[in-house]
Amino acid sequence: SGKKNYAGFELPGRTLGVIGLGAIDVQVANSALKLGMNVIGYDPGLTVQGALKLSSEVKQATSLDDLLSKVDFVSFHVPLIDATRHIINKDRLKIMKDNVVILNFSRDGIVDDAAVCDAIDQEKVYAYVCDYSNNLLKNHDRVITIPHLGASTEEAEDNCAIMVVDQIRDYLENGNIANSVNFPDVMLPRTEGCRIAVANSNVPNMVGQISTAIAKANINIIDMLNKSQGEIAYTLVDVDDEITDKLLQDIAAIKGVLKVRKI
Repeated sequence: SGKKNYAGFELPGRTLGVIGLGAIDVQVANSALKLGMNVIGYDPGLTVQGALKLSSEVKQATSLDDLLSKVDFVSFHVPLIDATRHIINKDRLKIMKDNVVILNFSRDGIVDDAAVCDAIDQEKVYAYVCDYSNNLLKNHDRVITIPHLGASTEEAEDNCAIMVVDQIRDYLENGNIANSVNFPDVMLPRTEGCRIAVANSNVPNMVGQISTAIAKANINIIDMLNKSQGEIAYTLVDVDDEITDKLLQDIAAIKGVLKVRKI
């Protein structure tokens, strides 16, 4: 029968490698386990929050090369930066198992397309599936390309708009930050007091200086949260008394404070 020419293989028992273990990646890893696959993850920046959502059955690789040498499938979920450009290249393909399947829904440039196509021709790689099409990939028999449509549903478009509005409103009304590119995620539940939001350089003693300015105004701190990302830090402070213009001016005068506002 001609259909024998299209026989594939089953997923149970196969090993999936997930590179990057953020919100989406954790769901991919956990879903693969439910399909009966073995899952190995690698993410040197794995957060506590992400680890709590990740199944204990997901094994942690000691290095990227360790993961790549053990998997039948590999899926990428990382940003495109200098350290991640061409993670899959000619040299790394040599340490991977024969007939590996490469899945890239992360960013164009994570995978060296030419090296993967050569590996497919040499029957080293079984198939390549990615969310980015180009002239090299689009006509290859064992490459499936999608024109970056992973989130293109009517529901997703509506949900994205709602999410953006909700997050901007939360920032304006409460000072909370979520999903910012260059600021840390900061979520502090509101108390009955007044709130001060401070964006500042990520240098020593900023929290101490902010606290001292509040103490000099004879105002008590109810709650406080400080988070940093790179060179930027962000502080939310709830206090038990009215915030005066003088206090805001004193905090703004601290060297390293970029912006301060009363909420």
